[in-house]
Amino acid sequence: MSERAFPAPSTISEQAQSWLAFDVGELAYPAAEDTDGWLAMAAQANQSTAQRFPFSELPVTVEDFEVDGAVGYAARPRGVDDDAVFLWMHPGGLLVGGGDACRATTVRTALSTGMLVWGVDYRLPPLYPYPAALNDAMSVYRHALRERDPSQVFVGGDSAGGNIAAALLLCAKDAGLPMPAALVLNTPQIDLTESGDTFQTLDGVDNVLRSLAPTNALYAAGTDLRDPYLSPIFGDVSGFPRTFLRSGTRDLFLSNTVRMHRKLRAAGVAAELHVFEAMPHGGFGGDSPEDSDAAAEQRRFLGRS
Repeated sequence: MSERAFPAPSTISEQAQSWLAFDVGELAYPAAEDTDGWLAMAAQANQSTAQRFPFSELPVTVEDFEVDGAVGYAARPRGVDDDAVFLWMHPGGLLVGGGDACRATTVRTALSTGMLVWGVDYRLPPLYPYPAALNDAMSVYRHALRERDPSQVFVGGDSAGGNIAAALLLCAKDAGLPMPAALVLNTPQIDLTESGDTFQTLDGVDNVLRSLAPTNALYAAGTDLRDPYLSPIFGDVSGFPRTFLRSGTRDLFLSNTVRMHRKLRAAGVAAELHVFEAMPHGGFGGDSPEDSDAAAEQRRFLGRS
């Protein structure tokens, strides 16, 4: 595509405009067989995330847990004492976001939602490709259902976490398990074929994200990318719980989000879609008025406002 400039519009906050001045640019991915290269890329990204979101002084208690081989972090904000739990799947392009990064972002999610959050530190490639992540999510979900009524269990995820969250519900439905109280999909990575319109129209417009085709292939490890457990947009979503979806007009995954919204609505699922002006993938860094607005909408949806 031709080189174009996309200046920040005056219709958004100063913080949001500043965020749009940053551009992640193109990433250089290792060769598919370069395991050490992929691990080094993931380690560097995870360290950066953990440093960006320090939480030692925040009013949240965090406990590590392990359930049937799956590990995660239970983060409870101070003053929250009810039994509802939000099973949250972290972002990271199906490659990064685990370990200390998952712990840090789980804490941030607990503060944002005002809920007890179980952040699932699902296994990732290159060492653990599909279906390891989905198996981990299922283990934690089964555990949650053993301890709580489904009306007290909420499921969600951001970006790649949205993939795992939606695939989890498809897998749970196929296994005859009850659905959770609600589903949250924030700019979800639910089409690994990258076939939606905005993969073309917003390529180079989204300043945070480019095509993730190399990591999608690494995660799938030879499985057809149209398999609904890999690309939930191609699954049967009938019977899903009410769902919250968020994206932005500069988000590369905008097509993913709006297509999933229409698919849910066509299946009779109560689904609400929030699209924010000029917002790229993942928001405006977390500290803008627009990010606060998005978090407030999610809290309202979860019954926390």
